[in-house]
Amino acid sequence: MSFARALRCRECGREYKLAPSNVCEFCFGPLEVAYDYEAIKAAISRERIQAGPRTLWRYQDLLPVDGNARVDIADGFTPLIKANNLGKELGLDELYLKNDCVNPTYSFKDRVVAVAASKAIELGFKTLACASTGNLAGSVAAHAARGGLEAFVFVPADLEAGKIIGAAVYGPTIVAVKGSYDEVNRLCSELADRYPWAFVNINVRPYYAEGSKTLAYEVAEQLGWGTPAHAVVPGASGSLFTKIWKGFNEFHRLGLIGPVSTRMHIAQAEGCSPIVTAYKEGSKFIRPVKPNTIAKSLAIGNPADGYYALKTIVESQGSGVAVSDEELVEGMKLLARTEGIFAETAGGVAVAGLRRLVQAGLIKRKDPTVAYITGNGLKTLEAVAGNLLHPLTVEPTVASFEAALKQRTARS
Repeated sequence: MSFARALRCRECGREYKLAPSNVCEFCFGPLEVAYDYEAIKAAISRERIQAGPRTLWRYQDLLPVDGNARVDIADGFTPLIKANNLGKELGLDELYLKNDCVNPTYSFKDRVVAVAASKAIELGFKTLACASTGNLAGSVAAHAARGGLEAFVFVPADLEAGKIIGAAVYGPTIVAVKGSYDEVNRLCSELADRYPWAFVNINVRPYYAEGSKTLAYEVAEQLGWGTPAHAVVPGASGSLFTKIWKGFNEFHRLGLIGPVSTRMHIAQAEGCSPIVTAYKEGSKFIRPVKPNTIAKSLAIGNPADGYYALKTIVESQGSGVAVSDEELVEGMKLLARTEGIFAETAGGVAVAGLRRLVQAGLIKRKDPTVAYITGNGLKTLEAVAGNLLHPLTVEPTVASFEAALKQRTARS
Protein backbone atom coordinates (compact mmCIF):
# COMPACT_ATOMS: atom_id res chain seq x y z
CA MET A 1 0.00 0.00 0.00
CA SER A 2 1.05 3.58 -0.65
CA PHE A 3 2.19 5.77 2.25
CA ALA A 4 0.49 8.79 0.64
CA ARG A 5 -2.25 9.99 2.99
CA ALA A 6 -3.71 13.19 1.53
CA LEU A 7 -3.42 16.04 -0.93
CA ARG A 8 -2.27 19.24 0.76
CA CYS A 9 -2.49 22.84 -0.48
CA ARG A 10 0.99 24.31 -0.87
CA GLU A 11 -0.36 27.71 0.22
CA CYS A 12 -2.94 27.37 2.98
CA GLY A 13 -2.17 23.80 4.10
CA ARG A 14 -5.73 22.47 3.81
CA GLU A 15 -5.89 18.74 3.13
CA TYR A 16 -8.06 16.75 0.74
CA LYS A 17 -8.59 13.09 0.01
CA LEU A 18 -6.45 11.39 -2.63
CA ALA A 19 -8.65 12.20 -5.61
CA PRO A 20 -8.12 13.58 -9.15
CA SER A 21 -7.76 17.21 -8.08
CA ASN A 22 -4.97 19.76 -8.37
CA VAL A 23 -6.32 23.06 -6.97
CA CYS A 24 -7.38 24.08 -3.46
CA GLU A 25 -11.08 24.97 -3.27
CA PHE A 26 -10.42 27.73 -0.71
CA CYS A 27 -7.35 29.67 -1.88
CA PHE A 28 -6.83 28.16 -5.37
CA GLY A 29 -3.29 27.14 -4.43
CA PRO A 30 -1.76 24.02 -6.01
CA LEU A 31 -2.10 20.67 -4.29
CA GLU A 32 0.71 18.22 -3.65
CA VAL A 33 0.89 14.78 -2.10
CA ALA A 34 1.39 14.52 1.66
CA TYR A 35 2.94 11.35 3.12
CA ASP A 36 3.14 9.56 6.44
CA TYR A 37 6.89 10.01 6.81
CA GLU A 38 7.06 8.26 10.18
CA ALA A 39 5.59 5.12 8.63
CA ILE A 40 7.95 5.40 5.67
CA LYS A 41 10.94 5.81 7.99
CA ALA A 42 9.98 2.63 9.82
CA ALA A 43 9.76 0.68 6.56
CA ILE A 44 12.49 2.08 4.32
CA SER A 45 16.22 1.47 4.35
CA ARG A 46 19.14 1.60 1.96
CA GLU A 47 19.08 -2.19 1.80
CA ARG A 48 15.36 -2.28 0.96
CA ILE A 49 15.90 0.21 -1.87
CA GLN A 50 18.92 -1.64 -3.26
CA ALA A 51 16.99 -4.90 -3.27
CA GLY A 52 14.28 -3.34 -5.43
CA PRO A 53 13.99 -3.33 -9.23
CA ARG A 54 16.47 -1.34 -11.31
CA THR A 55 13.72 1.13 -12.22
CA LEU A 56 12.13 4.10 -10.49
CA TRP A 57 9.85 1.63 -8.72
CA ARG A 58 12.70 0.80 -6.31
CA TYR A 59 11.45 3.99 -4.58
CA GLN A 60 7.83 2.83 -4.43
CA ASP A 61 7.61 3.70 -0.71
CA LEU A 62 8.02 7.38 -1.63
CA LEU A 63 5.56 7.42 -4.52
CA PRO A 64 1.75 7.85 -4.29
CA VAL A 65 0.82 4.58 -6.02
CA ASP A 66 -0.30 1.20 -4.73
CA GLY A 67 1.87 -1.66 -5.97
CA ASN A 68 -0.86 -3.52 -7.85
CA ALA A 69 -1.72 -0.57 -10.11
CA ARG A 70 1.66 0.43 -11.50
CA VAL A 71 2.37 0.81 -15.20
CA ASP A 72 5.95 -0.28 -15.74
CA ILE A 73 7.97 -0.01 -18.96
CA ALA A 74 11.31 0.01 -17.11
CA ASP A 75 11.40 3.75 -16.51
CA GLY A 76 14.20 5.33 -14.53
CA PHE A 77 17.42 4.21 -12.83
CA THR A 78 19.35 5.80 -15.69
CA PRO A 79 23.16 6.20 -15.69
CA LEU A 80 25.07 8.79 -13.70
CA ILE A 81 28.16 9.36 -15.79
CA LYS A 82 31.46 10.82 -14.59
CA ALA A 83 32.02 13.39 -17.35
CA ASN A 84 35.82 13.69 -17.40
CA ASN A 85 36.06 15.01 -20.96
CA LEU A 86 33.37 17.65 -20.59
CA GLY A 87 34.70 18.51 -17.15
CA LYS A 88 38.13 19.15 -18.63
CA GLU A 89 36.61 21.49 -21.23
CA LEU A 90 34.70 23.43 -18.58
CA GLY A 91 37.31 23.35 -15.81
CA LEU A 92 35.56 20.93 -13.45
CA ASP A 93 37.14 17.90 -11.78
CA GLU A 94 33.97 16.36 -10.35
CA LEU A 95 31.31 16.71 -13.04
CA TYR A 96 28.56 14.11 -13.43
CA LEU A 97 25.78 13.83 -15.99
CA LYS A 98 22.42 12.28 -15.12
CA ASN A 99 21.56 10.82 -18.51
CA ASP A 100 17.79 10.52 -18.88
CA CYS A 101 18.15 10.33 -22.67
CA VAL A 102 18.00 6.54 -22.29
CA ASN A 103 14.54 6.23 -20.74
CA PRO A 104 12.05 4.10 -22.73
CA THR A 105 10.67 7.09 -24.71
CA TYR A 106 13.97 8.96 -24.42
CA SER A 107 13.17 11.67 -21.87
CA PHE A 108 12.67 12.17 -18.13
CA LYS A 109 8.93 12.46 -18.76
CA ASP A 110 8.72 8.69 -18.47
CA ARG A 111 9.23 9.11 -14.73
CA VAL A 112 6.29 11.42 -14.16
CA VAL A 113 4.00 9.59 -16.58
CA ALA A 114 4.75 6.19 -15.04
CA VAL A 115 3.42 7.53 -11.74
CA ALA A 116 0.51 9.43 -13.30
CA ALA A 117 -0.63 6.52 -15.48
CA SER A 118 -0.44 4.14 -12.54
CA LYS A 119 -2.48 6.50 -10.38
CA ALA A 120 -5.01 7.02 -13.19
CA ILE A 121 -5.68 3.27 -13.33
CA GLU A 122 -5.90 3.14 -9.54
CA LEU A 123 -8.49 5.95 -9.65
CA GLY A 124 -10.54 4.14 -12.28
CA PHE A 125 -9.81 6.23 -15.40
CA LYS A 126 -9.98 4.66 -18.86
CA THR A 127 -8.36 7.50 -20.81
CA LEU A 128 -4.98 9.17 -20.33
CA ALA A 129 -4.42 12.66 -21.76
CA CYS A 130 -1.98 15.56 -21.64
CA ALA A 131 -0.98 18.98 -22.87
CA SER A 132 2.56 18.66 -24.16
CA THR A 133 5.54 20.45 -25.70
CA GLY A 134 6.53 17.08 -27.19
CA ASN A 135 8.30 14.69 -24.83
CA LEU A 136 5.25 14.23 -22.63
CA ALA A 137 3.12 13.32 -25.65
CA GLY A 138 5.30 10.32 -26.50
CA SER A 139 5.49 9.18 -22.91
CA VAL A 140 1.74 9.43 -22.32
CA ALA A 141 1.05 7.51 -25.52
CA ALA A 142 3.51 4.75 -24.59
CA HIS A 143 2.31 4.32 -21.02
CA ALA A 144 -1.33 4.38 -22.10
CA ALA A 145 -0.56 1.59 -24.56
CA ARG A 146 1.16 -0.44 -21.85
CA GLY A 147 -1.64 0.19 -19.36
CA GLY A 148 -4.49 -0.58 -21.78
CA LEU A 149 -5.77 2.99 -21.73
CA GLU A 150 -7.02 5.20 -24.53
CA ALA A 151 -4.78 8.22 -25.11
CA PHE A 152 -5.32 11.82 -26.23
CA VAL A 153 -2.33 14.14 -26.55
CA PHE A 154 -2.61 17.86 -27.28
CA VAL A 155 0.43 19.65 -28.72
CA PRO A 156 1.29 22.96 -30.40
CA ALA A 157 0.83 22.65 -34.17
CA ASP A 158 4.44 23.75 -34.84
CA LEU A 159 5.99 20.94 -32.80
CA GLU A 160 9.11 19.19 -34.15
CA ALA A 161 8.24 16.36 -36.55
CA GLY A 162 10.33 13.85 -34.59
CA LYS A 163 8.23 14.34 -31.49
CA ILE A 164 4.97 13.95 -33.42
CA ILE A 165 6.17 10.67 -34.94
CA GLY A 166 7.54 9.55 -31.58
CA ALA A 167 4.06 9.85 -30.10
CA ALA A 168 2.00 8.71 -33.09
CA VAL A 169 3.67 5.29 -33.27
CA TYR A 170 1.91 4.25 -30.05
CA GLY A 171 -1.53 4.92 -31.53
CA PRO A 172 -2.93 7.87 -29.54
CA THR A 173 -5.27 10.55 -30.83
CA ILE A 174 -2.98 13.53 -31.45
CA VAL A 175 -4.57 16.97 -31.45
CA ALA A 176 -2.41 19.74 -32.96
CA VAL A 177 -3.53 23.10 -31.57
CA LYS A 178 -2.84 26.33 -33.45
CA GLY A 179 -1.19 28.19 -30.60
CA SER A 180 1.53 28.15 -27.94
CA TYR A 181 1.87 25.54 -25.22
CA ASP A 182 0.17 27.87 -22.77
CA GLU A 183 -2.87 28.02 -25.09
CA VAL A 184 -2.78 24.22 -25.42
CA ASN A 185 -2.74 23.93 -21.65
CA ARG A 186 -5.69 26.30 -21.24
CA LEU A 187 -7.72 24.24 -23.71
CA CYS A 188 -6.90 21.05 -21.83
CA SER A 189 -7.88 22.64 -18.52
CA GLU A 190 -11.32 23.31 -19.99
CA LEU A 191 -11.57 19.80 -21.44
CA ALA A 192 -10.60 18.26 -18.09
CA ASP A 193 -13.86 19.68 -16.69
CA ARG A 194 -15.91 18.20 -19.54
CA TYR A 195 -14.43 14.74 -20.13
CA PRO A 196 -13.79 11.90 -17.66
CA TRP A 197 -10.11 11.71 -18.59
CA ALA A 198 -6.95 11.68 -16.51
CA PHE A 199 -4.96 14.67 -17.76
CA VAL A 200 -1.56 13.85 -16.33
CA ASN A 201 -0.47 17.49 -15.97
CA ILE A 202 -3.83 18.88 -14.90
CA ASN A 203 -6.27 16.91 -12.74
CA VAL A 204 -3.73 14.23 -11.72
CA ARG A 205 -0.78 16.65 -11.66
CA PRO A 206 -0.05 16.22 -7.91
CA TYR A 207 0.74 12.53 -8.50
CA TYR A 208 2.46 13.11 -11.82
CA ALA A 209 4.89 15.67 -10.35
CA GLU A 210 6.07 13.21 -7.69
CA GLY A 211 7.80 11.10 -10.36
CA SER A 212 10.45 13.80 -10.78
CA LYS A 213 11.70 13.17 -7.23
CA THR A 214 13.24 9.91 -8.42
CA LEU A 215 15.91 11.94 -10.24
CA ALA A 216 17.11 13.09 -6.81
CA TYR A 217 16.84 9.66 -5.22
CA GLU A 218 18.88 8.00 -7.96
CA VAL A 219 21.62 10.63 -7.92
CA ALA A 220 21.93 10.36 -4.14
CA GLU A 221 22.14 6.57 -4.31
CA GLN A 222 24.54 6.59 -7.27
CA LEU A 223 26.84 9.07 -5.51
CA GLY A 224 27.22 6.61 -2.65
CA TRP A 225 24.35 7.99 -0.56
CA GLY A 226 25.19 11.66 -0.74
CA THR A 227 24.29 14.79 -2.67
CA PRO A 228 26.32 17.02 -5.00
CA ALA A 229 27.49 20.52 -4.18
CA HIS A 230 25.61 21.80 -7.24
CA ALA A 231 22.76 20.61 -9.45
CA VAL A 232 22.05 22.22 -12.82
CA VAL A 233 18.52 21.55 -14.09
CA PRO A 234 16.82 22.79 -17.28
CA GLY A 235 13.61 24.64 -16.45
CA ALA A 236 10.20 24.83 -18.13
CA SER A 237 7.27 24.78 -15.66
CA GLY A 238 9.73 24.66 -12.76
CA SER A 239 8.25 21.43 -11.40
CA LEU A 240 11.26 19.22 -12.15
CA PHE A 241 13.56 21.71 -10.44
CA THR A 242 11.47 21.87 -7.25
CA LYS A 243 10.90 18.12 -7.04
CA ILE A 244 14.60 17.28 -7.29
CA TRP A 245 15.14 19.57 -4.31
CA LYS A 246 12.23 17.92 -2.50
CA GLY A 247 13.66 14.46 -3.22
CA PHE A 248 17.08 15.26 -1.75
CA ASN A 249 15.46 16.62 1.40
CA GLU A 250 13.10 13.65 1.77
CA PHE A 251 16.08 11.29 1.74
CA HIS A 252 17.68 13.34 4.52
CA ARG A 253 14.44 13.45 6.51
CA LEU A 254 14.27 9.66 6.35
CA GLY A 255 17.88 9.22 7.50
CA LEU A 256 19.08 7.77 4.21
CA ILE A 257 21.62 10.57 3.63
CA GLY A 258 23.23 13.35 5.64
CA PRO A 259 22.32 17.06 5.54
CA VAL A 260 21.63 18.50 2.09
CA SER A 261 23.85 21.40 1.01
CA THR A 262 23.21 21.19 -2.73
CA ARG A 263 22.88 24.52 -4.51
CA MET A 264 20.14 24.30 -7.12
CA HIS A 265 20.67 26.16 -10.41
CA ILE A 266 17.87 26.44 -12.97
CA ALA A 267 18.81 26.95 -16.63
CA GLN A 268 16.42 28.36 -19.25
CA ALA A 269 16.59 29.53 -22.84
CA GLU A 270 16.69 33.33 -23.16
CA GLY A 271 13.68 33.23 -25.47
CA CYS A 272 11.56 31.75 -22.67
CA SER A 273 13.12 32.49 -19.29
CA PRO A 274 10.43 33.94 -17.00
CA ILE A 275 11.79 32.16 -13.91
CA VAL A 276 15.38 33.31 -14.46
CA THR A 277 14.20 36.84 -15.25
CA ALA A 278 12.27 37.03 -11.97
CA TYR A 279 15.28 35.67 -10.08
CA LYS A 280 17.62 38.26 -11.58
CA GLU A 281 15.16 41.04 -10.84
CA GLY A 282 14.80 39.89 -7.24
CA SER A 283 11.06 39.46 -7.76
CA LYS A 284 8.75 36.88 -6.17
CA PHE A 285 6.38 37.09 -9.11
CA ILE A 286 6.64 35.48 -12.53
CA ARG A 287 5.80 37.69 -15.49
CA PRO A 288 4.47 35.48 -18.32
CA VAL A 289 6.25 35.72 -21.68
CA LYS A 290 5.58 34.63 -25.25
CA PRO A 291 8.12 31.88 -26.02
CA ASN A 292 10.64 32.53 -28.78
CA THR A 293 13.25 29.78 -28.69
CA ILE A 294 14.23 26.58 -30.49
CA ALA A 295 14.13 24.84 -27.09
CA LYS A 296 10.49 23.91 -27.54
CA SER A 297 10.47 21.38 -24.70
CA LEU A 298 11.18 24.30 -22.35
CA ALA A 299 8.87 26.79 -24.05
CA ILE A 300 6.37 27.40 -21.24
CA GLY A 301 5.80 31.12 -20.96
CA ASN A 302 3.63 30.96 -17.84
CA PRO A 303 5.29 28.33 -15.62
CA ALA A 304 2.92 26.74 -13.11
CA ASP A 305 5.66 26.13 -10.55
CA GLY A 306 7.65 29.29 -11.23
CA TYR A 307 7.01 30.79 -7.79
CA TYR A 308 8.13 27.57 -6.09
CA ALA A 309 11.21 27.39 -8.32
CA LEU A 310 12.19 30.83 -7.03
CA LYS A 311 11.70 29.60 -3.46
CA THR A 312 13.94 26.61 -4.20
CA ILE A 313 16.68 28.90 -5.49
CA VAL A 314 16.53 30.92 -2.28
CA GLU A 315 16.34 27.90 0.06
CA SER A 316 19.29 26.18 -1.62
CA GLN A 317 21.33 29.36 -2.15
CA GLY A 318 21.33 28.55 -5.84
CA SER A 319 20.84 30.68 -8.94
CA GLY A 320 19.23 30.98 -12.36
CA VAL A 321 20.90 31.33 -15.74
CA ALA A 322 19.55 31.94 -19.25
CA VAL A 323 21.38 31.10 -22.49
CA SER A 324 20.84 32.03 -26.12
CA ASP A 325 19.74 29.61 -28.82
CA GLU A 326 23.24 29.80 -30.28
CA GLU A 327 24.74 28.85 -26.92
CA LEU A 328 22.40 25.93 -26.42
CA VAL A 329 23.23 24.52 -29.87
CA GLU A 330 26.93 24.77 -29.00
CA GLY A 331 26.09 23.03 -25.72
CA MET A 332 24.46 20.14 -27.58
CA LYS A 333 27.49 19.80 -29.86
CA LEU A 334 29.96 20.07 -26.97
CA LEU A 335 28.16 17.36 -25.00
CA ALA A 336 28.11 15.05 -28.01
CA ARG A 337 31.74 15.72 -28.91
CA THR A 338 33.11 15.23 -25.40
CA GLU A 339 30.88 12.57 -23.84
CA GLY A 340 29.14 10.84 -26.74
CA ILE A 341 25.68 11.92 -25.56
CA PHE A 342 23.32 13.43 -28.14
CA ALA A 343 20.86 15.46 -26.09
CA GLU A 344 17.90 17.52 -27.19
CA THR A 345 17.79 21.30 -26.85
CA ALA A 346 17.05 21.12 -23.11
CA GLY A 347 20.34 19.27 -22.66
CA GLY A 348 22.08 22.02 -24.60
CA VAL A 349 20.52 24.55 -22.22
CA ALA A 350 21.83 22.60 -19.20
CA VAL A 351 25.38 22.37 -20.61
CA ALA A 352 25.47 25.99 -21.78
CA GLY A 353 24.04 27.11 -18.43
CA LEU A 354 26.67 25.05 -16.62
CA ARG A 355 29.40 26.73 -18.66
CA ARG A 356 28.03 30.17 -17.74
CA LEU A 357 27.94 29.25 -14.04
CA VAL A 358 31.56 28.07 -14.11
CA GLN A 359 32.67 31.21 -15.93
CA ALA A 360 30.89 33.34 -13.34
CA GLY A 361 32.72 31.55 -10.54
CA LEU A 362 29.53 30.16 -8.99
CA ILE A 363 30.75 26.58 -9.48
CA LYS A 364 34.38 25.87 -8.55
CA ARG A 365 36.75 23.30 -10.05
CA LYS A 366 36.60 20.89 -7.09
CA ASP A 367 32.83 21.14 -6.50
CA PRO A 368 30.96 17.86 -7.14
CA THR A 369 28.35 18.92 -9.72
CA VAL A 370 25.49 17.10 -11.44
CA ALA A 371 23.97 18.36 -14.69
CA TYR A 372 20.61 16.83 -15.60
CA ILE A 373 20.31 15.80 -19.26
CA THR A 374 16.60 15.27 -19.71
CA GLY A 375 15.94 14.24 -23.32
CA ASN A 376 17.41 12.63 -26.43
CA GLY A 377 18.69 14.66 -29.38
CA LEU A 378 17.05 12.44 -31.98
CA LYS A 379 13.84 14.30 -31.10
CA THR A 380 15.23 17.71 -32.10
CA LEU A 381 17.41 17.07 -35.13
CA GLU A 382 16.37 20.41 -36.62
CA ALA A 383 18.25 22.30 -33.90
CA VAL A 384 21.67 21.15 -35.05
CA ALA A 385 21.07 20.11 -38.68
CA GLY A 386 22.47 23.35 -40.10
CA ASN A 387 25.40 23.52 -37.69
CA LEU A 388 27.29 20.33 -38.54
CA LEU A 389 29.92 19.36 -41.10
CA HIS A 390 28.54 17.89 -44.32
CA PRO A 391 29.73 14.42 -45.36
CA LEU A 392 32.72 14.17 -47.67
CA THR A 393 31.39 13.08 -51.04
CA VAL A 394 34.03 11.13 -52.99
CA GLU A 395 34.51 8.77 -55.88
CA PRO A 396 35.31 5.15 -54.92
CA THR A 397 39.06 5.77 -55.19
CA VAL A 398 41.87 6.50 -52.74
CA ALA A 399 42.91 9.57 -54.73
CA SER A 400 39.41 11.06 -54.54
CA PHE A 401 39.22 10.44 -50.79
CA GLU A 402 42.64 11.97 -50.12
CA ALA A 403 41.88 15.02 -52.26
CA ALA A 404 38.60 15.63 -50.44
CA LEU A 405 40.24 15.13 -47.05
CA LYS A 406 43.02 17.56 -47.95
CA GLN A 407 40.47 20.15 -49.03
CA ARG A 408 38.46 19.73 -45.81
CA THR A 409 41.62 20.00 -43.69
CA ALA A 410 42.70 23.16 -45.52
CA ARG A 411 39.34 24.80 -44.88
CA SER A 412 39.50 23.84 -41.21
